[in-house]
Amino acid sequence: MDKIDRMRAFALVAKNASFTVAAHRMGRSARLVSKYVADLESALGVQLLNRTTRSVSLTDAGATYLALCEPLLDGFDELEERVRNEQTSLRGTIHISAPTGFGALRLTPSLARFGAKHPNVELDLQFSDRRVSIVEEGFDLAIRIGPMRDSSLKVRQLGRMPLVVCASPAYLERTGTPCHPQALAAHECILDGNMTQPTVWRFNIDGQEEAVPVSGRFRMNAPAGSARLAAAGVAVARCPAYTVSDALKSGDLVELFGEYRVSPYVVAALFPQNRRLTTRVRALIDHLVDDTALCSDDV
Repeated sequence: MDKIDRMRAFALVAKNASFTVAAHRMGRSARLVSKYVADLESALGVQLLNRTTRSVSLTDAGATYLALCEPLLDGFDELEERVRNEQTSLRGTIHISAPTGFGALRLTPSLARFGAKHPNVELDLQFSDRRVSIVEEGFDLAIRIGPMRDSSLKVRQLGRMPLVVCASPAYLERTGTPCHPQALAAHECILDGNMTQPTVWRFNIDGQEEAVPVSGRFRMNAPAGSARLAAAGVAVARCPAYTVSDALKSGDLVELFGEYRVSPYVVAALFPQNRRLTTRVRALIDHLVDDTALCSDDV
């Protein structure tokens, strides 16, 4: 029995906490995957997994073994892929996590262009407005916008995305147009639940970044939802430019304090530090870096 298969079976079971999911990923039966793991434990003389009828979890030895074997598996995959790609095109699956709005509006067209160039690459794109755990949830990379707070991940900057404060003409007619960021204290604002400080908006005033306290009844974790709510005349929103560019052009939204815009957010691809990038993932990241439409500031 091949040792690589044993290691791969163990790693997939450990990361998915399931023999069934690991078997599906390997294209083998659950019984065979269970045998792979049992044979690996027997060869090592140590228990790697705790098994009950309802759950699978790592032992301390299993956690150590997983941390050491994953880079070896990645290196083996890279070796095979590089040799194969000398004779043929890129192939394999890339698992991607991305914010819902940005993923649908900007990322999917870019992925379509990448897919057209690499027809043998499968793209598994999962939308979520929460910060997924890339390693634990089995993603090859995640696209994020804003402060990059996870120091355990490598970051490749793809572009920059301005933050735009805006409101609908109907809202401004009803409440009056604030002439300065400090005037937001008297306005209903939509709070972004993804932010570390949802009740603080920052502006560049006289060359200095100033914090302006805001408040409101609405709190959301999806910027596209905030943009829709603002266009409905409910409140003032602060959104990434991609969510409001069309509404600003049509007049459904009006930008406020354009002269006080704070530094743009970073749009980045994040991936595990201790994992060697496969050729296909590296090619996708290079494509995203070069795709000027991905982060265009057309507001």
